[in-house]
Amino acid sequence: MSEKHPVIAVTGSSGAGTSTVKAAFEHIFRIENINACIIEGDSFHSYDRQAMRQKIRESEAKGGTFSHFGADANDLERLEKLFYKYGQSGTGERRYYLHNEEEANRFDQKPGEFTPWESIQADTDMLFYEGLHGGFQHEEVNVATHVDLLIGVVPIVNLEWIQKIHRDTSNRGYGAEDVTHTILRRMYDYVHYITPQFSRTDINFQRVPTVDTSNPFIARDIPTADESLVVIRFRDPAKFCVDFPYLLSMLERSFMSRRNTIVVPGGKMVLAMELILLPIIARMVARRQRLIKADCRHEF
Repeated sequence: MSEKHPVIAVTGSSGAGTSTVKAAFEHIFRIENINACIIEGDSFHSYDRQAMRQKIRESEAKGGTFSHFGADANDLERLEKLFYKYGQSGTGERRYYLHNEEEANRFDQKPGEFTPWESIQADTDMLFYEGLHGGFQHEEVNVATHVDLLIGVVPIVNLEWIQKIHRDTSNRGYGAEDVTHTILRRMYDYVHYITPQFSRTDINFQRVPTVDTSNPFIARDIPTADESLVVIRFRDPAKFCVDFPYLLSMLERSFMSRRNTIVVPGGKMVLAMELILLPIIARMVARRQRLIKADCRHEF
């Protein structure tokens, strides 16, 4: 962990809604004029799209459950090395996973491929990771230990599945049965590698619908923000000087459910994120600037 080169990670499974938190952070970065190095978790997959499909077919033929959620499908040692190196020196290597034609055309490559590894640009203010394994810890690999602020995005599982089914069928061209099969194939890795991360997070944002989602596989619509509550849990409120009275006053109809947990209306989720995260990021930047100034004085 590093005050001079902070590492922030947002972790959540496929369909959880981590992109919403990423957008909130990007807004904060613009407000605070922060030059963040953005790292996508997909870029640390071990296989490109074509090779991954082949690995899944081979695994299923043997009764296996190979998936992107698992450790074997990702280069998590390299991810840990990046977090450690960036925290020490603000440097490291990155690449991009090309999700679609638009992204691939910019690099004259094909969708589902990776760009070559390249050095992170100099003089970034902090590293921001969004993906599946920001809080990963298993055997000799401990990604989480190098993260200064770890955020979990964890809708209740039925809502998570509804969001994934709708996204993959509407935007990625998959059939509902294919998506259901993927959910089942990933279940072992979900339980053993994804879920444990949320016990290590500093803050969890969990969206809870207030409508019936008891059968996510036949749900026609994703519950709206106004049909949801967001449970926000802080592992250690004192660590980030969380001002609960201020949050309650700013977030209408919010309430405390436990000493470290605030519940807000779903429509206030983005506002709650910004109210909570903006002062945390501002303090990180202030500490970083003080340390840099101190180093400059010592040089002279």
